[in-house]
Amino acid sequence: MPRFRPTLISSVAVVILLPLLLYLGYWQLQRAEEKRQLQTEYDVRARNTLVKVEPRLQRADELQFYKVVARGSYEPDRQVLLDNRVQQGQVGYQVITPLRLENSDVRILVNRGWIPLGADRAHLPAIDTPKGSQEITGLATLPAEKFFTLGQPEKTGQHWQTVWQNLDMSRYRAAVPYPVQPVIILLDPESTAGGFVREWGRLDTGIAVHQGYAFQWFMLAATLIVIYVFSGLRAGRADGANNEDS
Repeated sequence: MPRFRPTLISSVAVVILLPLLLYLGYWQLQRAEEKRQLQTEYDVRARNTLVKVEPRLQRADELQFYKVVARGSYEPDRQVLLDNRVQQGQVGYQVITPLRLENSDVRILVNRGWIPLGADRAHLPAIDTPKGSQEITGLATLPAEKFFTLGQPEKTGQHWQTVWQNLDMSRYRAAVPYPVQPVIILLDPESTAGGFVREWGRLDTGIAVHQGYAFQWFMLAATLIVIYVFSGLRAGRADGANNEDS
């Protein structure tokens, strides 16, 4: 029977690394469970009755992930087109239009959906915006806070920059002279309030990502054990062969 003769270095490495890898794997599973509970809360909120957007500046948690309703008028002068948005393999823009809430100076941004790029980037597509009071329904969500940007965004001064790479709420608030709600409304696909292509996916908290990371950490732990056992048995065989030769 082959002897198991691990080296001191490999034993120390296993003692240090194995608990760490297992801890990271279980931590990712814990994060996945937290996200699963959060996803459940999102789904419950989205199925609840409509929450009215009030004519005051609200906290994000008052509106986030609820299906909301807002009344007001679109202001296309401070509209933003989010670049490089792909729909069924075709490149285009998402149209983000501020809505001035009735009886208020507060605005809320509405993602009215996707439009195709058009002939070229030098000429922006024509965007029809309904005038007058509109009733907006849709899902309230927070724009992503972490995103990759190619270079520094152009500062928006007297000349409004329409095309943005990402919706940076801090940048938008700094560029406009009025308060803006912290959430953005994904316009309901059934709404007739000036929408375009609106194929919103289910809001995902990233459960699968954490599960994938957990799997990777556990696989590294298993690989470490296999290498440790294999190297120890190999050293034991070599030691046994040397003893027989002597």
